[in-house]
Amino acid sequence: MAIFLNKDSKVIVQGMTGATGMKHTKLMLADGTNIVGGVNPRKAGTSVDFDGNDVPVFGTVAEAMEKTGANVSVLFVPPAFAKSAVVEAIDAEIPLAVVITEGIAVHDSAAFYAYAVEKGNKTRIIGPNCPGLITPGQSNAGIIPGDITKPGRIGLVSKSGTLTYQMMYELRDIGFSSAVGIGGDPVIGTTHIDALAAFEADPDTDLIVMIGEIGGDAEERAAAYIAENVKKPVVGYVAGFTAPEGRTMGHAGAIVSGSSGTAAAKKEALEAAGVKVGKTPTETAKLARAILAG
Repeated sequence: MAIFLNKDSKVIVQGMTGATGMKHTKLMLADGTNIVGGVNPRKAGTSVDFDGNDVPVFGTVAEAMEKTGANVSVLFVPPAFAKSAVVEAIDAEIPLAVVITEGIAVHDSAAFYAYAVEKGNKTRIIGPNCPGLITPGQSNAGIIPGDITKPGRIGLVSKSGTLTYQMMYELRDIGFSSAVGIGGDPVIGTTHIDALAAFEADPDTDLIVMIGEIGGDAEERAAAYIAENVKKPVVGYVAGFTAPEGRTMGHAGAIVSGSSGTAAAKKEALEAAGVKVGKTPTETAKLARAILAG
């Protein structure tokens, strides 16, 4: 089992022929991802050779889906063109769109997320400004390094790309069922709660690690959801304990105002819901180990 992505997923890459798209398509293929095509209207009908793996380029997402049966798109499209690329994926009703692009205007993200809802939520959006998701040993859709962990029984959902990698490395000997980087922008498609629900329902996930950060109230809402709906053990980490008030830190969503959105407030909410929260990623990994050792 896995959440959102597995060995049967057929992946296309929007923006595959750009420098970033080429680099990461090659890495995803090396991780065993079944990449069946790229999308670039200007290069439709051509193909790209990745170390002997010939990947065709299609003019549209709809054409790529029709010809290949693709059900996942990973988007490496520059910020100015990202909205139209996501809308195209939604119009084609691809089940999963993984938006890696950083720097998309919040107005554009809000517009394509609202459009997905208006169209009946047939397309799950992960991101934007995220590392994507990986089901170790099966498939990798995004930029998460595929060699830092192995298949296992931990589910990971994280706002931070870098901390996703660190947590996967810290617990590499135990391994992960799936790891999902949801992104740290103010408007994102898939939330902590969505991933928590999926991990709770996944029989191959025994423990969930949730990484949040200062700003907003996503972690508080996740804590309320955990208290009501999640029976599996959850371990948490909130980045930004030393962040000064009123300063925007890193991700666009991470700004603290008064006591609202602070790491301490989030830690308190999570602990009230029964989540063990570490002060550092390493301490969080130790808490996870202790629970699994039982």
